[in-house]
Amino acid sequence: MIVPGFLRTRGRWRRLPVPLKSSLFQDLHNFCCRKKSSEPERIITSSGANAKESGNVLDKVFSSEEQASILRVLNTASNKELEAFKLLRGRKSNNIVEYREKHGPFQSLESLMNVPLFQYKTIVQVCNSILCPETEKTKRKLPENQQLRNLIKPNIERRRLKATNSIVSVVFGTRRIAWAHLDRKLTVQDWHHTDYWKLKSKTRPASVYLEEISSVISEMPKADFYVLEKTALSIQNATLFPILLHFHTTEAMLYALLNKTFAQDGQHQVLSISRNAVGKHFELMIGDSRTSGKELVKQFLSESVLKAEPRVFFPRDKVVHYREKFLSDSHRIEELYDSLLQAVAFYELAVFGTES
Repeated sequence: MIVPGFLRTRGRWRRLPVPLKSSLFQDLHNFCCRKKSSEPERIITSSGANAKESGNVLDKVFSSEEQASILRVLNTASNKELEAFKLLRGRKSNNIVEYREKHGPFQSLESLMNVPLFQYKTIVQVCNSILCPETEKTKRKLPENQQLRNLIKPNIERRRLKATNSIVSVVFGTRRIAWAHLDRKLTVQDWHHTDYWKLKSKTRPASVYLEEISSVISEMPKADFYVLEKTALSIQNATLFPILLHFHTTEAMLYALLNKTFAQDGQHQVLSISRNAVGKHFELMIGDSRTSGKELVKQFLSESVLKAEPRVFFPRDKVVHYREKFLSDSHRIEELYDSLLQAVAFYELAVFGTES
């Protein structure tokens, strides 16, 4: 049996690569965003209906043209493309791909009943989501001002963000402080980390924090904004109290020492940005946890040399220094990587994202 788009080798069906320029969803355009009043009612049968009865109902619920469009997505989409549909995230998309490789392409919607985790009601919901995928235009978006309030704090006027010419992005941990100085063209002016303290069981006097943090700030250049990372640690975990106290003390010191002009004009210079928001921007999140950004930063360094218009610009005289630093460091310096990623995310989300 010959099935277009598939090859059978060693008793298993494998999908042939789909050209990158082709769109799996192009032919679904005519089905998207139908008005509820004009959409035919989808029939939901009782959970006790057997597979054969459900399959017959599926043929009645979806037209032949709709079925063909749904099957095309199910038979050609990769695992990652299937996960673009909310209802197919996780194990369901894996089950579809595994079934396809073992049994070949789906010949009918009814055959979905043979895939683990798929029952009649689930199939109807999945098919509807494929016919009318949720796009960026159809997603409910918060007003721009509300988006900014959720992203950065305190609230800053849009005109001030648009006029930003340079920022210093600061990330601190239990052992070091790192900062990256980037201008509006996303050119790295300076990028540095300093090992100052090691968190101990006993809390340290505020005077020690003041002395150490003042020394770090004295090395920082002037900028329109100083952006601090806002941790996502929960105060409900008593074992994390010493770390939380350390973070909040450091943050308070940085706010007080960097916000020099606040007393004069009442305008904040020091902002905080959510750590998870930066992680989501660069797709570094796995659930509620954020993975290392080291490889992404190394990619930015390489692209700065290889591409005419890289995402981040590193001056030629500093690229070699930074690359050697990556190779020579035996331990991950996460604060250093995160300070650069935070600066890029701030520009792309808060500054460029507000431009009309």
